[in-house]
Amino acid sequence: MTSLFSLSLALLSLSFLTTAVAAPQFTFQEATIESIHLAFAQNRLTSRQLVDFYLDRIQTLNPSLRCVLEVNPDALDQADEADRLRAEAGGSGTLGGLHGIPVLLKDSIGTDDKMNTSAGSYALLGARVARDAFVVERLRSAGAVILGKASMSEWYSLRSPEMPRGWCARGGQGLNPYVESENPCGSSTGSAIAVAANLVTVSLGTETDSSIICPADHNSVVGFKPTVGLTSRAGVILISPHQDSIGPISRTVSDAVYVLDVIVGFDPRDEATGEAAKSIPTGGYKQFLREDGLSGKRLGIVRNPFSDSKGSTAASIFDQHLVTFRNNGATLVDNLEIENIDIILNPYQSGEMALLLAQFKHNLNEYLGGLSNSPVKSLAEVIAFNSNNPDLEKMEEYNQDGLIAAQMTNILDEEVVKAEHMMKKLSEEGFEKLMKENELDAMVTLGSNAATVPALGGYPALTVPAGYEDNGMPFGICFGGLKGSEAKLIEIAYSFEQATRMRKPPLSLSSEFHYQYYE
Repeated sequence: MTSLFSLSLALLSLSFLTTAVAAPQFTFQEATIESIHLAFAQNRLTSRQLVDFYLDRIQTLNPSLRCVLEVNPDALDQADEADRLRAEAGGSGTLGGLHGIPVLLKDSIGTDDKMNTSAGSYALLGARVARDAFVVERLRSAGAVILGKASMSEWYSLRSPEMPRGWCARGGQGLNPYVESENPCGSSTGSAIAVAANLVTVSLGTETDSSIICPADHNSVVGFKPTVGLTSRAGVILISPHQDSIGPISRTVSDAVYVLDVIVGFDPRDEATGEAAKSIPTGGYKQFLREDGLSGKRLGIVRNPFSDSKGSTAASIFDQHLVTFRNNGATLVDNLEIENIDIILNPYQSGEMALLLAQFKHNLNEYLGGLSNSPVKSLAEVIAFNSNNPDLEKMEEYNQDGLIAAQMTNILDEEVVKAEHMMKKLSEEGFEKLMKENELDAMVTLGSNAATVPALGGYPALTVPAGYEDNGMPFGICFGGLKGSEAKLIEIAYSFEQATRMRKPPLSLSSEFHYQYYE
């Protein structure tokens, strides 16, 4: 029997289609980079109009969604400059790949401008970075408009185990635009919510373990966590150089790839990029946006224990998608098991928590030491700031036991060194063995719980919207691959997306798609 929710989605999709066909004007909702650039070329849209639209939506919706911490005061000036340069170029094709495209940045990605970079904490308000993060330099060079900073789980949720995902002192609790009472996940919460709610074209998130994949999954958007080192972490507040990666969050796979092409590359300030850059294909990643990308691929289906947390609707839709994989030419190896999966998924048994706490302290102290005008210069001073400002940081609601635990570590401790070796061994004997012995192009799982598996070893992962539970809660399918396998993951994910087209905008926000220029 067709559910009321499914019927509503169908009617909403039909109304969007009718609007797009009937009107020659540019359609702002669900706008892609390709459609925006086409509208620019046809003089149906300016960068300023696009930024105005997003700023209007942020002003209207952000008070409830709480996904944007601050808007870039120079965003409109950047948009005007993009329009001026486009007029000067006159269609010569010399503009960057993201020219005039608004991008929202997670609040841990440094920008040398009027905005803060605070990891969601009041402790870093007013601190200035020495220069833009490498990925921000790349965005600006490609012509992107930096729209603002997205909210996040404060200090990547390391502050306290009591703190809910998506909460930070500066912004409060980010809300899932599909089901307000459900978990929006973190830590790149605001980056995913804003894209899902059409408050920006694309965004950047960071991931140590699940921080891009989980919020993208829970908010029905595409999340792409590249191989560690494929994107530079220079100028970003880090947890772990062994696991941290910066990647795009978008409404489509193609938009994610457009952003990825811009932000990848060698950076002498991040030694991990030296090896990873060798896997970047000549001509970039857009060439792998192929509708027949599933053809000839060998996919490993891992159900246990990742399907257990999902409802019967998700499990049923997942099985339908497996048929889609086969019908599009993929070979499936079903019901695979990952060795030591229970240990891998337990951060205290795998060694992940011990390593992350020690690396977080070490990296944060190094990052804070490079700031100017900063209220705090070390993790110890962050802890003191929180204690001295209990109202600002809501200390009565959420403690800072995680920060205190990190402060007590030393990166040279024997336990930390052993933890790193343990994680490497688990990855080699688990995920890597699974992929190689079964000659897989990708591991396929339902939902986001499997994100930890590629995260431990710095492998890439990509999640694509796959459906909705009976209550409207989104879920995705996660594709994981070996290091440097981004091209294969793109082919697989894009082909799946084009064959299913599962993403729908949040129903509760559908009536908000309006704009003064075209009313």
